[in-house]
Amino acid sequence: MTTTQERTPEQDLPYNVFAKACPSRGTLEHVTGRWGALTLGALHEGSLRFNELRRRVDGVSEKMLSQTLHALERDGLVHRDAQPTNPPRVDYELTPLGHQVAERLLSLIHFVEGSMDDVLAARERYDTTRGGR
Repeated sequence: MTTTQERTPEQDLPYNVFAKACPSRGTLEHVTGRWGALTLGALHEGSLRFNELRRRVDGVSEKMLSQTLHALERDGLVHRDAQPTNPPRVDYELTPLGHQVAERLLSLIHFVEGSMDDVLAARERYDTTRGGR
């Protein structure tokens, strides 16, 4: 590359989510997967215990929530605070990085919720022209 060529923003990034081996791809999957996005959105409201979080994220199984929390904790987005009480008390909350991610996700969530009339109309048009589902 000559010095007169400008670098694109993609060339300046040390990570590339489109590359199969890039570690950012796994984090993107954790964040944008159904349970990851909903868990981060729920924790944006504040610290929650496991069962409170499970009730807030309606439909998630105990196993899937546990796996999701482990992945998000490993990625540095969620902090797990275990109290040595009897019975043990475990609280989950977002880290500062987790808050930044959750705010961006919530913007998308609110946009989708606000656009559902258009989405439902598009689905109806599609189903009508394609013979229904």
